[in-house]
Amino acid sequence: MKLKQILVLAIITAFVFSCDESKKGEMAEAEKVEKTENFDFNVEQFADIKVLRYQIPGWEDLTLKEQKLAYYLTQAGLSGRDIMWDQNYRYNLKIRKALENVYANYSGDKNTEDWNAFETYLKRVWFSNGIHHHYSNAKLQPEFSAEYLSQLLVATNTTLEGEAFDVMFNDKDAKKVNLTKDVDNVLLSAINFYGPDVTTADVENFYTNKVSPNPDKPLSFGLNSQLIKEEGVLKERVYKSGGLYGSAIDEIVKWLELAQDVAENKTQGDALGLLIQYYKTGDLQTWDDYNVAWTAATDGNIDYINSFIEVYNDPAGYRGSYETIVQIKDFDMSAKMSVLSENAQWFEDNSPLMDEHKKDSVVGVTYKVVNVAGEAGDASPSTPIGVNLPNANWIRASVGSKSVSLGNIIHAYNNAGSTGRLKEFVNDEEEYELEEQYGQVADKLHTALHEVIGHASGQLNPGVGETKETLKKYASTLEEGRADLVGLYYLYNPKIQELGLVDDWKSVGKAAYDGYIRNGLMTQLIRLNLGDDVEEAHMVNRQWVSAWAYKNGQADNVIEKVTRDGKTYFNINDYEKLHALFGQLLRETQRIKSEGDYKAVEDLVEGYGVKVDQAIHAEVLERNAQFTGAPYSGFVNPVLVAEKDDNGEITGVKVQQPNSFEGQMMRYSKDYGFLPSEN
Repeated sequence: MKLKQILVLAIITAFVFSCDESKKGEMAEAEKVEKTENFDFNVEQFADIKVLRYQIPGWEDLTLKEQKLAYYLTQAGLSGRDIMWDQNYRYNLKIRKALENVYANYSGDKNTEDWNAFETYLKRVWFSNGIHHHYSNAKLQPEFSAEYLSQLLVATNTTLEGEAFDVMFNDKDAKKVNLTKDVDNVLLSAINFYGPDVTTADVENFYTNKVSPNPDKPLSFGLNSQLIKEEGVLKERVYKSGGLYGSAIDEIVKWLELAQDVAENKTQGDALGLLIQYYKTGDLQTWDDYNVAWTAATDGNIDYINSFIEVYNDPAGYRGSYETIVQIKDFDMSAKMSVLSENAQWFEDNSPLMDEHKKDSVVGVTYKVVNVAGEAGDASPSTPIGVNLPNANWIRASVGSKSVSLGNIIHAYNNAGSTGRLKEFVNDEEEYELEEQYGQVADKLHTALHEVIGHASGQLNPGVGETKETLKKYASTLEEGRADLVGLYYLYNPKIQELGLVDDWKSVGKAAYDGYIRNGLMTQLIRLNLGDDVEEAHMVNRQWVSAWAYKNGQADNVIEKVTRDGKTYFNINDYEKLHALFGQLLRETQRIKSEGDYKAVEDLVEGYGVKVDQAIHAEVLERNAQFTGAPYSGFVNPVLVAEKDDNGEITGVKVQQPNSFEGQMMRYSKDYGFLPSEN
């Protein structure tokens, strides 16, 4: 599971020509990193997006072997970049290639409003890995006409026709993921995990008949395949070498094999070997074997996430999006924060969960603060700030999990400049000062508690199926809300000060509670168009947690809705009682998960998390209009440049920074486009 920053604050492949030419391309895009306090984290801003850059602290301290390992892993990551584009929508690659050809070759007037709108649309498509918004899932709307695009296509001798052209301008496939109640969510989602005629009932019936060899270790059916109908018969197209996405997967495997040759230790190398075998065969038992081995591979300075992992983009909760993150251990911060994993059992024993829902033994929880060396797929450009894997409940319970916080990503967010929104939406000066003084440490600690303690806590009742089967489309938001609640419950607890994590637990807890309620009930609404429902899993969970606490605390005026000078604020009057409310809701969400109570999760999410108070939403949008800062942020990746001797051996790997977002996107498409436009 992964956590996006509260304001979303949410690698290079095999060369298609000679190494020398590719290296020139890298150098042209990049400039040398200057280790300076004046590092510019900002790249550019367009539409609702701000693009940032990040540094890789400690890179020079790695050995050559470690630098090679990180380099090969980032190569492997970007080799599968196009997979995410195709997974997101069946026409994405065709549309992207046409738009990029226009961008590269158009020689007409580029000072018009239409051309500026075209450039902005292309950048939005790049950022979202397709034509649907990376967060809201709504189809991006071009601010130029179909006639203008036709002119550009003709002028650049570019072909884009039929449904792939029309869909950019019509109402078809309006949502990448449609989670609306009382509709066929699979049929009405544009995500390319399913054939266009596959229904939710088809998916449920198909997997009802799938039986794992060991029921206590259920396989992740559907994780690495597309489900289609051929002559009315359901069939899986498996992602593997020789199968669906095989040409890109072969490139991934090539770089993973090089990475295995420079693994830091046998355990790490064995895990990489299993990942390679999984990519070659698509065998789900091998996937589980890999996850067990990867979870146990905790030694070394380099780690990674790579494959089809998170299921947020599947309305049925089966299929994983392609994602990679390459990580370098931050030794100082990992040592400081390891206290959480070392005390995981204390947190479990002292949680407000029912006794039967607590784990008797929390095993194998590891926590590290890492610095990202490269990201791809669903992790880029919009990145998580924390990750806890693997996702299989039985592996978490019997083997454990790895949790990481992406330290340099968080650092970049925190140093990219303030938007000024805080002053507008805090209720009073005390709330403002708490956020200014303790907000960053509260956010970092909440991320850590969410990932390390939250996702590792609790257990299913005997005989209860996996949450994707029992809670269906609500599984992801329930799990993210449950993990959020674990973090919130312990953020206002003297134990975190006893463990040396904070100097003033009450002030940190108050800042965390203020920020969470303020965001859950108000400020996250700046990302929605007026009249929209909340649909993205993390946004939904923040709203249902906050709205439930507000409503259930009304009798005691725990959270007060304040109206002053025509503006609305939410003020917490009693932090102790709010802490107790979070505990009650945590207990209930774990019960829902443990028992597989679909009716209860439906009532919770639909009752509190989806519908928006339209008067407050209109007010929030009006108050936010004064600010120029974009509500969403993401990143370009540093460029890792391999330096080689006359024999082609790597003698060093240098870090370069990209000059521009469009430069990196165009180079990625040129160098790492291993999939055809149609698969």
